[in-house]
Amino acid sequence: MYAVIDVETTGLSAKTEKITEIAIYLHDGEKVVDEFVSLVNPERKIPYQITAMTGINDRMVADAPKFYEIAKKIVELTEGKTIVGHNVSFDYNFIRHEFKSLGYEFKRTTFCTCRMSRRAFPGKRSYGLGKLCRELNIPNHARHRASGDALATTKLFEMIRSVDPDLVGKSPRSLNTSLSRSLIDELPEKAGVYYFHNDKGVIIYVGKSTNIKSRVLSHMSNNLNKRAIEMRDAIADISFEVTGSELIALLLESHDIKTLKPLYNRAQRRSRFNYGLYSFEDDEGYINLKITRIVDEVSPIHSYESKMEGRNHLFRLVEEYNLCQKLCGLYDSSGACFYRQIKECQGACVGEEPAEEYNARLKEALDYYALPYKNFFLLDHGRTEDEKAVVKIENGKYMGFGFISLNGEDPSEEELSDVIKSYPDNKDIRQIIRSYIKQKASNRILPLT
Repeated sequence: MYAVIDVETTGLSAKTEKITEIAIYLHDGEKVVDEFVSLVNPERKIPYQITAMTGINDRMVADAPKFYEIAKKIVELTEGKTIVGHNVSFDYNFIRHEFKSLGYEFKRTTFCTCRMSRRAFPGKRSYGLGKLCRELNIPNHARHRASGDALATTKLFEMIRSVDPDLVGKSPRSLNTSLSRSLIDELPEKAGVYYFHNDKGVIIYVGKSTNIKSRVLSHMSNNLNKRAIEMRDAIADISFEVTGSELIALLLESHDIKTLKPLYNRAQRRSRFNYGLYSFEDDEGYINLKITRIVDEVSPIHSYESKMEGRNHLFRLVEEYNLCQKLCGLYDSSGACFYRQIKECQGACVGEEPAEEYNARLKEALDYYALPYKNFFLLDHGRTEDEKAVVKIENGKYMGFGFISLNGEDPSEEELSDVIKSYPDNKDIRQIIRSYIKQKASNRILPLT
């Protein structure tokens, strides 16, 4: 599977500029099967010359989602896919830097239609997208807009494939000669955890996905770096466990990586979440927030993979709930914070807003990140239609998970407790559960009586 991508930006440098529009067309090698197109609020002014070229202005993006609001969608759409683009490094680098600012490492294999066009169509006067498409009679009714350029790139990709399929590449399943085609074909296209074994049967990597087969195929075609190629070539067997539930897959993956310590999960053996959001009350009665390294004895309000991710999150809370930059640890000053100077802060930093009013607003912001109850069951999709996955939280602590057959009746608390298999609690697990509850509002939460 392929993800044909084009982005429009505020400038040419991925390190300093931002995305203003993105288009993604999923392609199965024969046709487009899904699409996603969105303007993006770059959180800065769009230069005049960029507006003149693309037609995208500040007014158009004012109410558009910011990148972090569509980041999860982009990850889901491109997981296990090869990124296709014209001069693909430009689009790919911009997307990677946007994710990097969120504390997330975005990695995908890529395919450049510009480079491959030189092989498929030698002797053309230009291989820029506009001129090349005119020579090949590929229509583009929206030049320098993400959707128009991505669709034109899609047509160009199809033409390259029709001229010489080998330029697009062989099927990923043929890239590891140690694995039989039937082994890959038998992998389920369901949520779960997969395990790579070497020729001695030792598990060398543990991963999770909402589509095990698709994710494994992406590993088989991964040429991003020497370590990825080394792991791919060391795979002699693959096992898996279907969970049905993405939440259970996340919990099981986290546990197995810490327990099994696979060779190629080296970075994930440690905690993914090293920084936490903490609160404290100052001498004037105002609740302050800070991002700091997590201490195991004290559970944070929220956890992050990096300090930068935590600070970006705090900036969003300050903006959304009209909080004080200084009291949130984002502005170091003996006087008023910057937002107070531009009348965006109501003056808590200099005692002009009553502590009770400020604290009430801050608590409203933090309520979003609290678990809904201290004791509850969390029910999610099971492995079959008549089954549910069950996670148990007791006294705010993760107890484990299990699966229960419904048989058309609502199970009792005792029946739910009986199916729970005990697993250790840790800050990574608590963060997974908190995040999943907030993102998946359809989950059934059953408070314990």
